[in-house]
Amino acid sequence: MQTPKKPDNEPQRIADLHSLNILDTAAEERFDRVTRIARRLFDVPIALVSLVDEDRQWFKSCFGLNASETPRDISFCGHAILGADTLIVEDASQDARFADNPLVTGEPHIRFYAGVPLMFEHSSCLGTLCIIDTKPRTLNEDERLDLIDLAKMAERELAATHSASIDDLTQISNRRGFMTLAKKSMAYCEVGDYPYSIAYLDLNGFKPINDRFGHQEGDLALKAFADTMKKSFRESDVFARLGGDEFVVFMSGASRAVAQIAIQRFTEALQRYNQSANRGYDLSFCAGIVSVEPDANISLDELLSQADKAMYQQKGNKTPRS
Repeated sequence: MQTPKKPDNEPQRIADLHSLNILDTAAEERFDRVTRIARRLFDVPIALVSLVDEDRQWFKSCFGLNASETPRDISFCGHAILGADTLIVEDASQDARFADNPLVTGEPHIRFYAGVPLMFEHSSCLGTLCIIDTKPRTLNEDERLDLIDLAKMAERELAATHSASIDDLTQISNRRGFMTLAKKSMAYCEVGDYPYSIAYLDLNGFKPINDRFGHQEGDLALKAFADTMKKSFRESDVFARLGGDEFVVFMSGASRAVAQIAIQRFTEALQRYNQSANRGYDLSFCAGIVSVEPDANISLDELLSQADKAMYQQKGNKTPRS
């Protein structure tokens, strides 16, 4: 069996995939519609929208296969994402790359596979729309083009997912994206018995920046604030722009002491930005931190509300961080 290589742009590809906030989400009709049509059009038992994560391929839509994911190292889709063209395997049992693959020698006994790469920003191939049969077969040119057309439908849905969960200006999560990711992080902490913290951040002096320097400069301030968040917080932290000049960060496995250190690190990063940018104003913020134990039995909405109140209390005390 030939283990699939990783694309040259693997770090960017994984970052793009994770930015969608789509992994491990529930089935959706807009994707199921594509696989349902593919299964019927090509008369195959299995059709998938497969997204290739770091160590697995996860199925956003799955018809005919009793699984939600399989290891990446045995996946056909791991091979398909290495190129821009449709990968067609007419008989996997006769193909040296796959003949002894457990998905060929065992369930679901793959013989035929055709997968169209699903492209995203930065030329990232996130996964495939694929069809699978348990007997050898071929695709003619018209059929291949039909499969590509269906893949374009899946690509459009992925792009729509990105637009719905990402803030257009700052390119970090918006409220919807944050709620999805933070709820997953909360569940992870509760299962693993880890503490977690949430910090509600308010950019100070945003209105005066707009009034004095103009809205274009105000947009630059918001983007600089978000970019500094990206560089300062951990990859495992979930951060977002909630709207206007309000931001939030969820820190899994972080006690209050750890969260305070993270906020101080962000404060120092902003200070360095202010010194180098010399924009005629300084970026600073007020923060409200709420930390809980994994058995706290509190909702994310309640956490946000408490952190928001704590932030306004700090703002009332006039203790900005910059």
